[in-house]
Amino acid sequence: MPATLLHTHRVEKPWGRHTLYPGFEDAPADGAPIGEVWFQEPGDTSPDLLIKYLFTSEKLSVQVHPDDEQAQARGLPRGKDECWTILTAEPDSTIALGPKAPMTKEQLRADALDGSVEDDLDWVPVKEGDFYYAPSGTIHAIGAGLTVIEVQQNSETTYRLYDYGSDRELHLEDGVDVAHLTPYQPIVSPGPAGEGRDILVEGPKFVLERWAAGDHAVALPEGRTAWLIPITGSGSVAGVDFKAGQCLTVTGAETVRLSSDGDALFAYAGTQRL
Repeated sequence: MPATLLHTHRVEKPWGRHTLYPGFEDAPADGAPIGEVWFQEPGDTSPDLLIKYLFTSEKLSVQVHPDDEQAQARGLPRGKDECWTILTAEPDSTIALGPKAPMTKEQLRADALDGSVEDDLDWVPVKEGDFYYAPSGTIHAIGAGLTVIEVQQNSETTYRLYDYGSDRELHLEDGVDVAHLTPYQPIVSPGPAGEGRDILVEGPKFVLERWAAGDHAVALPEGRTAWLIPITGSGSVAGVDFKAGQCLTVTGAETVRLSSDGDALFAYAGTQRL
């Protein structure tokens, strides 16, 4: 089908929230907080990309992901480059991106064990509208008080380096082995590419665009799939109606119509914009 609404899968997390984001039903006050919303079933590694919303009330663990070559050497389908579009942020919200200064593998391992790795990291203040791309190998931790759309390579291979004293499993050997040990270098987004169209990132693993209201013509080559993530407003494509809080896949040549209050992300695998 040229356009398909994806299943919405809510994931309970202790670091999640009960109050989510417009377009999503809040979690019951007497129930578990919701930390993630996935738009496919967990464990399905067939699509190239995975789209998630994150709702945080606490810091997430310090972690790192392998690249394609490192993942495939471990029998995994692909590595994990990822990016974050910040929808809401508390005034003191931060994301840790890489170490503040170059470090050795030995220092990373030792500091992960004693907890001082948290102080080694560059905690960057974030605000609504910010965008960050984290290549595989980037040591990172998403902070509290954030609503984020995460677009990533479809891999859940996560090596946890530090988790603030919890009893969850760490993956120090693998994590230290794949981690970049120098400060993070932010990408520069390409920027405007026509009326109501901004390119947030263009490769190496996927392209992410942000669209304003109006009509957007797309022409996907045969065998290629794109993901449309409406943030606000509503619209239609190929006879399928959609609204904020949903996600759908698009194939072929179609026109996406976004309402006057529409704001959306459009993602597809590859190194160049369509």
